[in-house]
Amino acid sequence: MLTLNRRKIMLTAMAGASGLLVGSGASGRLSAQPAPVSPVGNAGHYRFRIGDIAATVLSDGMIGGPPAIYAGDAPEADLAEVLRRAMLPTEFLALNLNTLLLEIGGQRVLLEAGAGATMGPNGGRLFDNLRAIGLAADDIDMVVISHTHPDHVGNLRSAEGGRAFPRATVMAPRPDWAFFVEAEPDLSYMPVPEEFRQRFAANIKQSVQPYLQDIALYDPGTEILPGLTTIAAPGHTPGMATFLVHSGDAQVLLTADLAYHPVININQPWRPGPDRDQEGAAATRQRIFDRAAADRIPVLGFHFPFPGLGHILRTDSGYAWVPAGWQF
Repeated sequence: MLTLNRRKIMLTAMAGASGLLVGSGASGRLSAQPAPVSPVGNAGHYRFRIGDIAATVLSDGMIGGPPAIYAGDAPEADLAEVLRRAMLPTEFLALNLNTLLLEIGGQRVLLEAGAGATMGPNGGRLFDNLRAIGLAADDIDMVVISHTHPDHVGNLRSAEGGRAFPRATVMAPRPDWAFFVEAEPDLSYMPVPEEFRQRFAANIKQSVQPYLQDIALYDPGTEILPGLTTIAAPGHTPGMATFLVHSGDAQVLLTADLAYHPVININQPWRPGPDRDQEGAAATRQRIFDRAAADRIPVLGFHFPFPGLGHILRTDSGYAWVPAGWQF
């Protein structure tokens, strides 16, 4: 497999960024332009195509917490230094919530439901961003969940306690449903206070309650629709799946929670603390990252900086994340 030197990658990225900062004109001078009228806020949706499939990243907002939670085996001083070098806060790591809407096979399919209000006040933006592209929750035909953590199922239940997606078939991985919903899950492995664990488990059951009678369970590794295939990715949870969206020669791989943030879980090899099976999750991460790198498959990270698209490269010491260029 082709490997690249991490230092060369970082220097190339810095050179590109410097070119953007100084401008591309031959003289380096800036001509006077009328100041544009600034809208309130920024776009929470990002459109692109995967072959014949129309795709839109829809942000549900953000969550986050102490960086050590998401890099559970990182030495404290090393973690702080890596975050400082990346111009990130050392006390709080912000994580995005990047759901993906597909127009595929004559259906509107939403991959991940988002957190809603289950994990803090900065989630729950999904429905506003749906409206921004001219759609509503009842325009969604199917919602497919990679795993049943609250930040992936929180929007399934409306504020009134009913179905937030009234027409949609909701699909969840069978092993996760058995562990988190049908049983009382043992969350003692999570590196958070017990009160948080209890609220975490309760939020899962509350979020999926409107769908208990007709949830559609799938086995990770099966095809959901032509062009949408699940890949078994156990470790973070018993039944987590990643998604491969494909049309012709075009592909995008959604990595769910294999990594929380590229700075600490791709550029660095640190393991996420919330992985239930640390060794299993590490093996899964290597298998899927190696595939993405070897086949040059574009990647969409659920928690990565919006819109979460880029590539994973194999380097001489591990992996490196290269964000995709913005498409206008």
